[in-house]
Amino acid sequence: MSASAQGRQVVSTDKAPGAVGPYSQAIKTGNLVFVSGQLGFIPGTKDFAATDVEGQAEQVMLNLGAILEAAGSSYSQVVKTTVLLASMDDFAKVNAVYGRYFPENPPARACFAVKTLPANGLVEIEAIAETS
Repeated sequence: MSASAQGRQVVSTDKAPGAVGPYSQAIKTGNLVFVSGQLGFIPGTKDFAATDVEGQAEQVMLNLGAILEAAGSSYSQVVKTTVLLASMDDFAKVNAVYGRYFPENPPARACFAVKTLPANGLVEIEAIAETS
């Protein structure tokens, strides 16, 4: 993490894919961390972990977890997520993967189908979490 003059910290880890644009993997401010939307890229590459939505969702959650850990947080501290899907037909499949990471007291969530995700991904998830 690196500090900035505004009292916020940029969170970065090589255990998750780097940003594909002018944004940070996450920003930590006070006791909150805001994690940018994660795609199913394999860290260190721009390659998707799988061609199916379940495989991409699994990698999304692993990437999200790596960033949360780098910020001093965890899945259990996530308070809000936003899920973006290329097709609402994949809602149940993504829920099955997502639910394994939030087995109790899941965070608040919004889910949207969008026209296109970056790199033609099938699922993207962003999160807001508390930190220790």
